[in-house]
Amino acid sequence: QVQLVESGGGSVQAGGSLRLSCAASGRTFNGYTMGWFRQAPGKEREFVAAISWKGDNTYYADSMKGRFTISRDNAKNTVDLQMNSLKPEDTAVYSCARSSRAYAFTIATMIRFDSYGYWGQGTQVTVSS
Repeated sequence: QVQLVESGGGSVQAGGSLRLSCAASGRTFNGYTMGWFRQAPGKEREFVAAISWKGDNTYYADSMKGRFTISRDNAKNTVDLQMNSLKPEDTAVYSCARSSRAYAFTIATMIRFDSYGYWGQGTQVTVSS
C-alpha cells in the first residue's frame, strides 16, 4: 500500500506563488513516475505535470508550461509542484499520484489519470483576482 499526502495548498492572489508538496509512505516510491492532477468544481480531472522516476524527464500541460515546475527528492520520498504566476483559472483541488507501472515514462500514458494507481486526497488551491 502507498499513502500519498499533499500539503501546501491555500489562497493566493493572482500573480502569486504556491509550492505544493506530496509525501509518500508505504510501498515503493522510487522507480515510479509521479504526477500532479487537478480538478475544479464542475470540471473533469486535468493533468498538470509528471516527472520520471529518476527526475530527469518532466512533462507539463500546455497551460502550465513556464509557470509550474515539478521536482522530486527520492531520498525523502517527496514530489513538489512549484506554481508561479498563478491565475484564477488555476483554482482547483490538486492531487498527486503514483504511476501503476515502474520505470515507465511516456507522454501518452503519463497524461492519463488511469496510468496512476495511487492518489492523495488532494489540497485546495484558490487564486483570487
